[in-house]
Amino acid sequence: MPTLVNYSGGDGHHRRGSLCSMDPTHLFYGLDVYNRPCKRVQISDPYSPFSVEENNPSIEILPDECLYEIFRHLSSGQSRSAASCVSKHWLMILSNVRNSEIESKKVNNLSSKDDEQDNDGYLTRSLDGKKATDTRLAAIAVGTSARGGLGKLSVRGSNKVTSIGFLAIARGCPSLKSLSLWNVPLIGDESLIEISKECHLLESLDLCHCPSISNMGLASIAKNCPNMCSLTIESCKNVGNESLQAVARNCPNLQSILVKDCPLIKDQGIATLLSSSLNLTKLKLQSLDITDLSLAVIGRYGKSITNLSLTSLRNVSQKGFWAMGNAKGLESLTSLTLISCYGVTDLSLEAIGNGCQVLKHMILKKCCFLSDKGLISFTEAACFLESLQLEECNRISQYGILGTLSNQNSMLKSLSLVKCIGIKDVDQETVDFFGSQSLRSLTVKSCTGFGNVNLAMITKLCPHLHNLDLTGLCGINDKGLIKLLNTCTVGLVKVNFSDCLNLTDEVVVNMAKIHGRTLEVLNFNGCRKISDKSLAAIAENCLSLKDLDVSKCHITDFGVSCLSNVVHINLQVLSLSGCTLVSNESMLSIKKLGKTLLGLNLQGCNLIISSEIESLVVNLWRCDVLS
Repeated sequence: MPTLVNYSGGDGHHRRGSLCSMDPTHLFYGLDVYNRPCKRVQISDPYSPFSVEENNPSIEILPDECLYEIFRHLSSGQSRSAASCVSKHWLMILSNVRNSEIESKKVNNLSSKDDEQDNDGYLTRSLDGKKATDTRLAAIAVGTSARGGLGKLSVRGSNKVTSIGFLAIARGCPSLKSLSLWNVPLIGDESLIEISKECHLLESLDLCHCPSISNMGLASIAKNCPNMCSLTIESCKNVGNESLQAVARNCPNLQSILVKDCPLIKDQGIATLLSSSLNLTKLKLQSLDITDLSLAVIGRYGKSITNLSLTSLRNVSQKGFWAMGNAKGLESLTSLTLISCYGVTDLSLEAIGNGCQVLKHMILKKCCFLSDKGLISFTEAACFLESLQLEECNRISQYGILGTLSNQNSMLKSLSLVKCIGIKDVDQETVDFFGSQSLRSLTVKSCTGFGNVNLAMITKLCPHLHNLDLTGLCGINDKGLIKLLNTCTVGLVKVNFSDCLNLTDEVVVNMAKIHGRTLEVLNFNGCRKISDKSLAAIAENCLSLKDLDVSKCHITDFGVSCLSNVVHINLQVLSLSGCTLVSNESMLSIKKLGKTLLGLNLQGCNLIISSEIESLVVNLWRCDVLS
């Protein structure tokens, strides 16, 4: 049975039985305003306060202070949960009883059988939209306190939750360690102050689109929650430098911080945070009004930072990024992401490569002033670089890719090029370029100028590929790709040719014969010239295949039958989405494949009637079927 207030499904951690047959969250669903009982008590004997009209004594005539004292002596969680189901009046009183104020019941110096376990805070609750109300928060506070304690709470997209609900959470859930508030405009400083007074174990705070929260609330959290290790502040217009300064002074264990789109946070806050936080390992700054000074401080004091992401810093120039690299303080940095930053130029990127000696993973997106010269200089300087992703860096050309791949000292294992329109087919002699011995994964997506000439270059420079993704390259055909397949001697494992419209069965048949023993993932989504002949070759040669996507291909029932007739195939995921020629006749074949399938996509297969789909769902009980 679900837990008392388990909104998100079953509770995998709870091992005890049901606490109560009634769930206060369902009993009071939709009620957000506290109303006292409206029944009028009629006294027949002025000297007997418990004598009512029908001579039935009622506890409801007691003032709230007395009820509070009574509820404080309900030591078992089952009793408190049962009481909370009586009325909203009782629920709201119970939700204001602190765990520390509950009198534990002892019998013969031994705990009674209903005494509660320690509140370790391992339960998780998530409220979204209309489900997020003060009443439900009160029910969570009462129910979870008796079942190990609330550890994580997420409230998103609600204009009904107020400080009343969070007062209940603060008093009833002292074990709270993670709090996430997204788009809750009525939650302000008062709620955070109450949380900070009671929930001293708080480790993670995520605030997004909370306009009523200011420096006061965050400062209180920082002061009273010294275990804080993760902080996210996004689109909070009233949060400024004072908040980061309070965090820097009071949270010595801070490891991760994300600050995005907060107009009041400027250089002073970032500088104080970086110069004081000795254990900070992850830093993400986005859409802030900071200047070169902040990046210079990051480069000087970010000795413990391993993961750094800088996005849309419009006021940071080339000087800022150059200073960050030349400060040589980012001695632990292994992952760097730079997106939409005009200050990323050839000069500044080379400085970063020289200053970040252990950098392994680099992502560059929309860096419009970066050219081939800067890219080559950077990859030569960053000698431990293993992964490089370029997206919409339109000044990068074929020459920059040649220089990057032919670096003999490079340890690059993965290269990704996405929407780089500057890469075009240009006939160029590659005699002076040496092949990459380390590259194992190559991704080229939606680079409209990339064709067979560039593919021939890849063929010469990348003989040891395991993973190949050429999504959306309409400029390549069978002839160019077959040369690459013959060159990759170690065996391809994952291949994605989605929306390569000029590929035919010829390339699939060749690939199945050459790399069939190693292939595990194949994706031909949108390759309309690929037909049953390809499936027959795959079935015959690719016995290690686990994931196959032939969506929107020219596949018929015969092709599906070819797959199912192979005894040793171990296919786990099959997508036939948009294969309009697959009909009811394939049901028997699909059921045979279903012995190993975990995922099946039949969306857009209009020749398969709904009753056959329902039969599949029943028979393939282990498989998720999309239709």
